[in-house]
Amino acid sequence: MLEQALDSQRQEKAREYARIRRRLFFIDLALGAVFLLVLLFSGLSSGLRNLLDFPQSARVALYFLTVVVSYYIVSAPLDFYSGFILPHRYALSSQSLKSWLADEAKGLILALALGTGLVVIIYLCLQEFPRTWWLLAFAFVVLVSVILTNLAPVLILPLFFKTKPLDDSELRQRLLSLAERSQTKVRDIFQVNFSSKTSAGNAMLMGWGNTRRVVISDTMLQSYAPEEIEVVMAHELGHHRHGDIVRLIVVQSVLMLLGFYLVNLVLNRAVPGLNFEGISDIAALPLLALVLAAFTVVLSPLANAYNRRLEAAADRYSLAVTANPDAFAAMLTKLTDQNLSESEPSRWSELLFYDHPPYSKRLELAKRYRKESER
Repeated sequence: MLEQALDSQRQEKAREYARIRRRLFFIDLALGAVFLLVLLFSGLSSGLRNLLDFPQSARVALYFLTVVVSYYIVSAPLDFYSGFILPHRYALSSQSLKSWLADEAKGLILALALGTGLVVIIYLCLQEFPRTWWLLAFAFVVLVSVILTNLAPVLILPLFFKTKPLDDSELRQRLLSLAERSQTKVRDIFQVNFSSKTSAGNAMLMGWGNTRRVVISDTMLQSYAPEEIEVVMAHELGHHRHGDIVRLIVVQSVLMLLGFYLVNLVLNRAVPGLNFEGISDIAALPLLALVLAAFTVVLSPLANAYNRRLEAAADRYSLAVTANPDAFAAMLTKLTDQNLSESEPSRWSELLFYDHPPYSKRLELAKRYRKESER
């Protein structure tokens, strides 16, 4: 039963789709870097700062909004191709142009609102506490991250998808019983209407504390057997049992602290040579963004490796709780074909882009479980 057969045509499309997505990633990365470098070294950044003759907080907010909206306009063709044209070409999206544009607008407004608040606070710290600003900014960003983690399932996800408690009462009770056997409390099992926009399937652990829940896409509920949904649920319960949300917040916080400290070092050394007015000069924001972006890209393989480790542990938990490697393998095969995922990506691709173990490794885990359980 564990010898699952992937659709060869879907896998060929998956490899092709992945190659295009990787190219688009690097093009987007280069475009962002060029945009920031031009701002920094052409005098445009200083010129924009001089035009905005307002008190510090208002100047920071207006500078940030101007730069972000400008980049959004510059990158709009690439975003349209990668976010709308390409998924439709590979039958992964069923979203209308009007709906896609509405989601883009909501995402932009959300990013501008959150980003403006964060940048204003960071530059207040830079101005008032030039020696310890990076510690204060780090603490504020972590606080915001924790709040957003808690609010994501009740405020952010509903902006883009309709969610509701799982309709299938029999399946819902089966999954809640699984949670009870796993000694894990979840607020409820929710379904999200992915089918309104995509053919892809997904399930996720969301929220923290009183908003903690498991969310399953209707695109999985429609075509997966109850025992296959159960192994998905068990995987998400594994994240609960292992405290993975807290672990990720801690790891991300450590990396964020290092990132802010690195920015502090770079600003103090580079600002005088670039003729800025000081580290709190908003015209140096492109430099701050470049340093943080480079830091994130360099560390992404380590972050991905850590995520893959957590996901593998959740897979092992799912197999142990359900004792159903056949359902686990069947679910993986369906999901890999459904989402046009590469079953065996190259090693460098896995290191750079995969935050989950690829299909081949997850299937091998199920096979090992089967062998051990038969001894």
